[in-house]
Amino acid sequence: MMTQFPKGFLWGGAVAANQVEGAYLEDGKGLTSVDLLPTGEKRWQVMTGKVDSLKPVEGELYPSHEAIDFYHRYKEDIALFAEMGFKALRVSISWARIFPNGDDAEPNEAGLQFYDDLFDEMRKYDIEPVVTIAHFDVPVHLIEAYGSWRNRKLVNFFETYAKTIFTRYRDKVKYWMTFNEINMLLHLPFVGAGLVFDEGENELQIKYQAAHHQLVASALAVKAGHEIIPDAKIGCMLAAGTTYPYTSNPDDVAKAMERDRESFFFIDVQSRGHYPGYAKRFFQDNGLKIDMEENDEELLKNHTVDYIGFSYYSSRTTSTDPEILKDITDGNVFASVANPYLKASEWGWTIDPKGFRITANQLYDRYEKPLFVVENGLGAIDQLNADGTVDDDYRIEYLKEHIAEMGEAIEDGVDIIGYTSWGPIDIVSASTGEMKKRYGYIYVDRDNEGKGTLKRSKKKSFDWYKQVIASNGEKL
Repeated sequence: MMTQFPKGFLWGGAVAANQVEGAYLEDGKGLTSVDLLPTGEKRWQVMTGKVDSLKPVEGELYPSHEAIDFYHRYKEDIALFAEMGFKALRVSISWARIFPNGDDAEPNEAGLQFYDDLFDEMRKYDIEPVVTIAHFDVPVHLIEAYGSWRNRKLVNFFETYAKTIFTRYRDKVKYWMTFNEINMLLHLPFVGAGLVFDEGENELQIKYQAAHHQLVASALAVKAGHEIIPDAKIGCMLAAGTTYPYTSNPDDVAKAMERDRESFFFIDVQSRGHYPGYAKRFFQDNGLKIDMEENDEELLKNHTVDYIGFSYYSSRTTSTDPEILKDITDGNVFASVANPYLKASEWGWTIDPKGFRITANQLYDRYEKPLFVVENGLGAIDQLNADGTVDDDYRIEYLKEHIAEMGEAIEDGVDIIGYTSWGPIDIVSASTGEMKKRYGYIYVDRDNEGKGTLKRSKKKSFDWYKQVIASNGEKL
């Protein structure tokens, strides 16, 4: 059936400061955790918390340091987004641009001014800013001095940061999210929470204690946001994707449920306002003791999010059969058994449009709060034609099928605010640090070695997405 997307549906794209801005120490910005993620084999080691140095190492290439130079080129890029007809652009604020050390007494005015200028440029074209407060970047000083999110003190530093930006941008930004893909903390603890582990530490204990601190910080940010900007919508953000059991064996079904709950745990707390029973049992079974302060439970209960932001790239499949588990797909943070019914991307990510609809229904059934699709897209190797164009029909096909299934979810009764596809312009890949893994409608002349002119050119998908937006999703 033909979906009628809601009037005022927020079509657009999504990027993160650390993957686009560059200018990594410019205008008083401090060093952040993501500035320590090199390209190559060491990247994964650092992302999981095995960090040798909290300073950039000579001879390593760090893609975030220059990225695609959005810091100096944002006007050109936003003009291109406006040409496509964007109604919204999801960006993040770099914590270390505002508080270079994270615990500074005063914010950095040059950093505040940059985002003022950025939001003004978006507003000029009637593009609604959707702003993530923390998108995988912790000021390195907070890691060195306090051990990052394992330390309760970060709750207060984050609250100060949130209040500062709410106050500054209260007239410019109405849609906010506290932590990007908050569940990533369990899988990539350095990326998700700046956690560095010493040999022999109880990593599970540290991760869940850090998670508690982030959940309390998120609730305090929701509280402050509602007080400072009464009409603001403040959401959470989940790396989503349903887990299928490989067979109808009840053991497989139970394992799939557990895998989903691992991620739902964070949103259950942020949206429902309390720790679920299954989480308490998990802590008990694993000998974990979460330190809480007296009014933490009350804070979590009283300051739940207004909407659920989520990314969807693929579904996952799991099994309890050791033979089947030998066939695990690489390339994605969420390890998955190969699903015999589905194809995969060049990076081994399962392509499952129907899973998008299932995931949206699952989230809406569970929380009964508006959803916002804030990431979805296909990372692929693009070939630049002699005339500067790219024929990316495979990307159009992927997005067309996913948008159609999002439409089906809306017909199912799921309340979806908008759709900001991931990486509307080619950016540094978060997982691999590569430039050749491209998502954009706009090609950026930059390679994995950091070489290239940074020239922007439109791909075939540029005009296709322009038509999707102009027709409010009717013409796919």
